[in-house]
Amino acid sequence: MVLFGCGSAVIAGADIGLTGISFAFGLALIGMAYGIGPVSGCHINPAVSLGAVVAGRMQMGEAITYMIAQVAGAIAAAVVLMLIATGKADYTVAENGLGQNGWGAGYLGEYTMVAAFIFEAVATFLFVVVILGATGAGAPGAFAGLATGLTLVVIHLVGINVTGVSVNPARSIGPALFAGSTAISQLWLFIVAPVIGAVVAGAVFKSGLLDAPAAE
Repeated sequence: MVLFGCGSAVIAGADIGLTGISFAFGLALIGMAYGIGPVSGCHINPAVSLGAVVAGRMQMGEAITYMIAQVAGAIAAAVVLMLIATGKADYTVAENGLGQNGWGAGYLGEYTMVAAFIFEAVATFLFVVVILGATGAGAPGAFAGLATGLTLVVIHLVGINVTGVSVNPARSIGPALFAGSTAISQLWLFIVAPVIGAVVAGAVFKSGLLDAPAAE
């Protein structure tokens, strides 16, 4: 997600634009879903793992192990991306960034913190709803990766100008650690808002509100 999603913005953003970046994130998720889904369920997002815990589909101890791996993977990918990007003579992290999330003056659409928080919380809620629904009992499991990946594309199409789109604390942590003080000072939002959205989504599934109706 960080290497190819953020990488598409850092390395190819001027050529592929917002739509191309959106598809890069979504297609990366689809590839990961079918590549490592059978191994780990493709848990590459701490918010999704936490939502699964709240929904009763994962134990907290297991989720913590996943979260550690998710953040470590995001940091490693950010390092690889930075090493590649700095191979271009006129690139600097300070000037060109590393695909970090943000808001406010000087960041993409310059949306407010409130707008950024609302977007991240609501988008994560909807994202986790799709994931839990697509991987639930009775769902056509073969299409789960496609459903979640395309949902992430739509979220990016709407939200890139607002926050760069996180809906994944690990995706935000990796680039922020190398992007400088502003990215780090704003990082809290990209942890707190996705967690709130994911917890609400998990609670909705735990409550049974989205269970399929019983056959008559």
